[in-house]
Parts: sequence; C-alpha cells; structure tokens
Amino acid sequence: MLSDWFEVIDPRFKSLVFENVHVEKLWTGARWTEGPAYVPAGRYLLFSDIPNDRVLRYDEICGEVTLFSECQGFQNGRTLDREGRIVSCEHGGRRVSRIEHDGSVSVLCASYEGKRLNSPNDVVVKSDGSIWFTDPTYGIDSDYEGHCAESEIGASNVYRIDPATDNVSAVALDFAKPNGLAFNRDETQLFVSDTGLSHDKDGPHHIRVLDVAVDGKSLQPGGSVFATCDAGVFDGFRFDRAGNIWASAGDGVHCYAPDGSLLGKIRIPEAVANVEFGGPKRNRLYICATQSLYAVYLRCNGAEPTAMSA
Repeated sequence: MLSDWFEVIDPRFKSLVFENVHVEKLWTGARWTEGPAYVPAGRYLLFSDIPNDRVLRYDEICGEVTLFSECQGFQNGRTLDREGRIVSCEHGGRRVSRIEHDGSVSVLCASYEGKRLNSPNDVVVKSDGSIWFTDPTYGIDSDYEGHCAESEIGASNVYRIDPATDNVSAVALDFAKPNGLAFNRDETQLFVSDTGLSHDKDGPHHIRVLDVAVDGKSLQPGGSVFATCDAGVFDGFRFDRAGNIWASAGDGVHCYAPDGSLLGKIRIPEAVANVEFGGPKRNRLYICATQSLYAVYLRCNGAEPTAMSA
C-alpha cells in the first residue's frame, strides 16, 4: 500500500513510485526555495533562496546544506550547459549569467532590443548549445525577490540566445507570465508554464506545448494547452525518460503522462516551486517547496540533461 505522500489518480502512477519509500524533508530555513540544478560531477544540488539572495548547496554524500554563494542578484532558475557550467537567471541583476570554469561570471543576456529584461526566471540549454529562458516580471514586481521597477519591454516573453552569435531573439510573445520550461526528449517541442493567474484572477495556470520549427531556432505560433493546474499554478517541471512530466503545484508535485493525463500527485505540505532529478541514476526527485527542500526516490529516471548528452 502506498504511503500517504502519494495520491494515485491513474493506475499507471503506481509503476512510477515505491510502496515503501517516503518523502524526506532534507532541510528547512528558506523564505522561497527555487532553481534546483543537480551537478553530477560533485554529487550535489544547487538551489536558491531568492528573497534572502543566496544560493545553497545540498551535498548528496554527507547530507549537509551549506552556503554556496550570496549577493548574486536574487538568482532564480538555473541549469548546466554542455560543458557543465552553471547558467543562472538573476531577478535582481535582470540578466542571464554563467559561471565559467575559472569561477568568473559572464553575462549572457541583459537586454532585448536595447531594453532591460524584466527578471529572467527559468532557463534550459538545447543540445545545439542555444539557451532558452523565460522573462516574467516577478523580480521587478516588488523588492522581495529583486528590485521594484517598471518593465522596459512591457511584456513577458520567452527568448533564445544563439550559441554562435550571442544574438537574442524572442521566440514566444503571447504568454502572460512564462515561467518554467523544458524540451521534450527529441527537442521537437518546448513546454512552458504560464503563471498569469498570479496577476489576474482569470489568468492562465497551465503548461503550454509549442512545436519547434524546422530550423530548430524558433517556435511554431500558437501551440496548445498540455495541462491545467487544479491547485495553484505550475512553476518549474522536469521530464522523466518515459516522457512523463513532474510539475510543481500548490499542493505538491503533479505527474502527467505524455498524453496529458494526470497520473498522480506527491503531496507536500508546502507549495512547490520547482523540481529536479538527481543522484547517480537520476532516480531521486528533489523538491523545492517554499521554505524547505524535500526528496523522494522514484521507480523512474529523469531525462538526461543536455550537459550529459553527446
């Protein structure tokens, strides 16, 4: 019998979780945890405490959480590129930055068409080395997760940074508040959560899927709604190797099959902001939930990150 941590909605969910495994609360003490990124070379997880403007490091071997860095621009989402470098979204800096191998920081993007970005939120690196990121206004809406300011762009878009030229292009212009994003395994589709409900009671609270154009550098217009959240909003999410989506939500983590069916939920007593697969076999799901970091071992494995693909 499954523990109370799991809610089975579709029988297929039982094949993805263990009956005798419980969710572990690894650490607490943040104001708003976000941006989990697993670093396999060191077997540790980096995650943000945005309001406190610090990045924390969970050591998978000893189980300790230590300070990785602070005063780094109210960082939110992050990922690894193909060389294992850390690419981060900065709310306060209003830019996308990267930690180089020598420890120096490079600015990858801070403006679009001469106007400052709003507050980059989440980021993913495609296998061709291009960097795709979302840019809602959460970091400039107040002084809590960044610095209060007016949007210079006047919209919240999805952008792409070209790896050869560093040129920045807007690939999606019709989102209310684009947030988490991820490519499917063959990179033919980009999934993006829209958390517009945070600013409009009738706003979107779903994940949209958009087809990648033949050139691999742009998106087909429109797209369709993949799933709508029934508890708050979807923020960050990840794919497993079978194409299931594990998405953050107000009541925990929701698992969706590739066909959009809700399979089940991992119940967490705090609102979840983001998730990440980790561990040597990528079968441990790390969960950033408001003040705390949780983790649970699953029967499935996370999709291989771009940085580890050939």
